Amino acid sequence: MYSFDADFHVHSRYSGGTSKRMMLPVIVEQAVLKGLDLVGTGDALHPGWLKHIKEFLVEDNEGIYCVDGSDIRFTIQTEVEDINRVHHIILFPSISAAQSLRDMLMKHSSDIDRDGRARIRLGGEQLVDYVREVDALVGPAHVFTPWTSLYKEYDSLTQCYGDNLKHIFFAELGLSADSLMADRISELADLSLMSNSDTHSPWPHRLGREFNRVRAKQLSFPEIKMALKRRKGRGIMLNVGLDPREGKYHLTACCRCFLKFKLKDAFGLKFKCPVCGGRIKKGVLDRIGELSTWDKPHIPAHRPPYIRILPLAEVISLATGVSTLTSKKIKSRWDSLVGEFGSEINVLVDSDIADLKKFDLKVGSIVERFRQGRMNYVTGGGGLYGRPSLGDELDEFWGYGQKSLMDY
Repeated sequence: MYSFDADFHVHSRYSGGTSKRMMLPVIVEQAVLKGLDLVGTGDALHPGWLKHIKEFLVEDNEGIYCVDGSDIRFTIQTEVEDINRVHHIILFPSISAAQSLRDMLMKHSSDIDRDGRARIRLGGEQLVDYVREVDALVGPAHVFTPWTSLYKEYDSLTQCYGDNLKHIFFAELGLSADSLMADRISELADLSLMSNSDTHSPWPHRLGREFNRVRAKQLSFPEIKMALKRRKGRGIMLNVGLDPREGKYHLTACCRCFLKFKLKDAFGLKFKCPVCGGRIKKGVLDRIGELSTWDKPHIPAHRPPYIRILPLAEVISLATGVSTLTSKKIKSRWDSLVGEFGSEINVLVDSDIADLKKFDLKVGSIVERFRQGRMNYVTGGGGLYGRPSLGDELDEFWGYGQKSLMDY
């Protein structure tokens, strides 16, 4: 057995709001610097991206592909939206399987040729039937996200997948949740939990910002399938991702002015912000509270640890006080650290803290701080990312001392 680091969910340049640099050669370059071994292709049902995949990727092992000459491997992957606006991740055993599913779903979609994340006029249970015809795997994407997720629409997995729930082996956490939060819900106990980036950009502060360390005998699609089913010693051995407080939808908040609310107040206000009139969106933390079986997590024996990290550019930003993550000053320091330790993942997860602090005391001290769970955040909500802080800033809520816009 050996382990590899995988980000199973990304997008291509053909998805809305995605960088035009999301092309396979660029993803390869950045994945090397990040320290990933395997990346999802994203958007494998889109004709333009499918053509790009066929042009650049060659099969390296059973169901696993690479750009010729590169050590980065790809698994064929897409995300789709069903008729109820629930998003699903699909992992394919081959390029031809993606082509076959595309052919079958064309009659159920009006935008499969236009949008990398196709909208499919099928429910979750019906979608599974189609996916199984091509021997692919499917599970809910960012399962708690308040706009386009399973738990946005339903109160249980069965309500979405029906009798086909027996064919669902994984669920993706999303940036606003971690496995400790998910393990308050009993029906998730039997599923493998994924931590993926869902990135729209190839740069290392986005690509692999969440990833999975997978234990398998070799890097092949059958081995990935066994790992997600946790068969014969295979499995996800580590989830790595953002602190959920950094996610855009962790707390209940206004989508326009980002004012935060206690859930009972949001209900009292009928989810309309009293300050700007915007829509209040229920946060992941409150939604999990509604769905939870237990007040505290009941961690199944198979569940791996979840390590909370910060992208290295954000660490350097905190260390330098430079807020623009793409600035030359941050890039220079990032290059120096990655050059010394081999990859961003090595810096954030695997490096010896003493060696890291010896090389860069400020960066090493911040990495030590989040590894020990001592990082503070101004929590995200309503579509605004949370912000890591070295100070003692506290979240402010409407009705709990929060100033209104008229007070400024």
